[in-house]
Amino acid sequence: MRFTWFNLMPWRWMPDDFRETNRSVWVDIDQRLFDPVRGHALYNEYMDMLEFAATLGFDGIGVNEHHQNGYGLMPSPNLIAAALARRTSKAALVVLGNSIALYNPPIRVAEEFAMLDVISGGRLVAGFPVGTSMDTNYCYGTIPALTREKYAEAHELIMRAWREEKPFAFNGRHTKLRYVNLWPKPLQKPHPPVHIPGGGSVETYDFCIDHTYSYSYLSFTGYLRAKTLMQGYWDRVAARNAADDSPYRAGFAQTVCVADTDAEAERLYGPHVSYFYNRCLHIYPGFADAPGYRTVKTIQSGALAQYGRPVFANLSWKDLTEGGHIIAGSPETVRQRLEDLIRTLRVGNLFLLLQVGDMPKDKCMHSTKLFAERVMPKLRNMWPDYADDDRFWCHPLAHPVAPAPIIREPEPAA
Repeated sequence: MRFTWFNLMPWRWMPDDFRETNRSVWVDIDQRLFDPVRGHALYNEYMDMLEFAATLGFDGIGVNEHHQNGYGLMPSPNLIAAALARRTSKAALVVLGNSIALYNPPIRVAEEFAMLDVISGGRLVAGFPVGTSMDTNYCYGTIPALTREKYAEAHELIMRAWREEKPFAFNGRHTKLRYVNLWPKPLQKPHPPVHIPGGGSVETYDFCIDHTYSYSYLSFTGYLRAKTLMQGYWDRVAARNAADDSPYRAGFAQTVCVADTDAEAERLYGPHVSYFYNRCLHIYPGFADAPGYRTVKTIQSGALAQYGRPVFANLSWKDLTEGGHIIAGSPETVRQRLEDLIRTLRVGNLFLLLQVGDMPKDKCMHSTKLFAERVMPKLRNMWPDYADDDRFWCHPLAHPVAPAPIIREPEPAA
């Protein structure tokens, strides 16, 4: 198993009446709720948490891209990853990812990911999400019916830029470049490993199978609800006669809270979980699925009717734990539930949301430490038959350069 400590970086100070006074946490959230001074402290606190997770032996530390919202304060995950590259040494930098349909030209993603890979000594795991309808269509104005077309073209350009050794011209429908001549190139060859976050689109299944990318389902409804969707992915792998069914072809994001006992978990983390599900996930339905965002193929597959759109408001701790939205409790309770998740969904990559909502740093670090020391070691060898499958993870340098200490010049003599 590979474990990534993943941080959305939600805003911590949305008021109690947020649902009543704001239509949505995304797209048109009241700008006056953001305080840059508080934001300064919060960004640094979140990066402290990511760096702390790296010291505890997590395989990766993860960030992602969202826009105009209080749910995740990372319009540019590459900036966060660049800062983490200098303060960590072993953990993969899992940027899951850059919404490549939004970049003009997309060569910018190829350049910045190459920089991250080189600076970190080959620790980049790259992610190329299509992006939510909120981000792509409403915040950045991409025409819904063209989003996937732009995505496919951007992916082609980035991959060619990483692979090809001579300058070339790119004549796409949305991007036309006379000279594509990438400097720098990524350290990992032919390119960093790629994970694709998805939400059930058949095209995303096929895209991952065609390119040997890992498919990652990122959801807050939990693993019990994800069984049908993930089985759909594995059925597609089988139907496409893929070379193998390695569990590392798949990943899943799960909210987890660990305490000494089950009762202690509810006492410590209950209010923060409630904040996340009842405020951070308060999304106006009209923003969630712009007409044309879903493809005809996905609609015809019945996926939308099958999976439905979850409603998170007013869910209790019992609702969230028994429904599998979150896995919480003692280390043994968490281990048992995660083992069931791993086997049921057949995933080799877990993206763990151990910072939830407005959870403060001390509680987050407590949960993270318990997970690293008392849960993670017991789940490491879940897939012994695939222990050598490293196609979907980074390959860092054996002896990377360490940042030099800051040396202060001596004061001149009087």
